[in-house]
Amino acid sequence: MELIVMIFAAFPIGFFIRNRTAASVTYIAVHGFVFTFQTLMLVIEWVGGSKDAFGPYPKADKPEVWSYGVVNLVIFAVGIGLVLLGHRVAARRHRTGVAVHDAR
Repeated sequence: MELIVMIFAAFPIGFFIRNRTAASVTYIAVHGFVFTFQTLMLVIEWVGGSKDAFGPYPKADKPEVWSYGVVNLVIFAVGIGLVLLGHRVAARRHRTGVAVHDAR
């Protein structure tokens, strides 16, 4: 889910929200909600007997837990990078735009 949000939301958030701080906070809020929901779904499945996410319950496989955290941190960092890239592209488009002047 986080990967989908990063791919489809990060760049547009940076592009359409003019204030870089507001764009970053918006992405952090969206990502935080999705991360929490995704983690909740994985934990519910894990407690229910699924070994796909963290190994057998109740003894989580430490490397799998750490790799989950690292992968999500990388996704988050790339998402922030896309927000900043979107902001930079939008700023460059506004700077090079042709201004319309009244010829009166």
